Amino acid sequence: MLTGVLPAVKNMKDFEQLLKSDHEYLVFLETRISQIGNIIKYAKKSNKKVIVHADLIQGLKNDEYGVEFLVQNVKVDGIISTRGNVISIAKKSNILAIQRLFVLDSHALERNLDMINKTKPDYIEVLPGLVPKIIREVYDNTKLPVIAGGLIRTEEDVRNALDGGAKAVTTSNGDLWNL
Repeated sequence: MLTGVLPAVKNMKDFEQLLKSDHEYLVFLETRISQIGNIIKYAKKSNKKVIVHADLIQGLKNDEYGVEFLVQNVKVDGIISTRGNVISIAKKSNILAIQRLFVLDSHALERNLDMINKTKPDYIEVLPGLVPKIIREVYDNTKLPVIAGGLIRTEEDVRNALDGGAKAVTTSNGDLWNL
């Protein structure tokens, strides 16, 4: 189960630091397809599990074959995506599937909740993660664990998200990784 703060890696310096940390899971936000294999190998050598944001891997098409490559060749432990078809494929591949949803307005929330109720991801990542009321509403409508992400900048943001019902919080702010 994903809980607490999940460090989101944006650069290799952060990645190297996190390899030495106590965190079991790392979230890799942006990378290139040519780098992802080595990143996963190094993480596995340090007994880390890696969740990648499939939508942000440059050079990877977000389709069945892209997910197949990540699962079979790269051996990722989980995938984050805004795309329902990617989440469905990840679930069929028996890896962690996290549906990312942007709460821009009521219509977007409604549309995303419909998709989530069809795809049944393992977790839902709500962005921005600063609105505890929305975190609670997403959970109440799906009964799936929620991760808060996006614009999490302070310890108070982390606590508000967790108090609002999030099981975990993703942040690229290294000062918050060890809360």
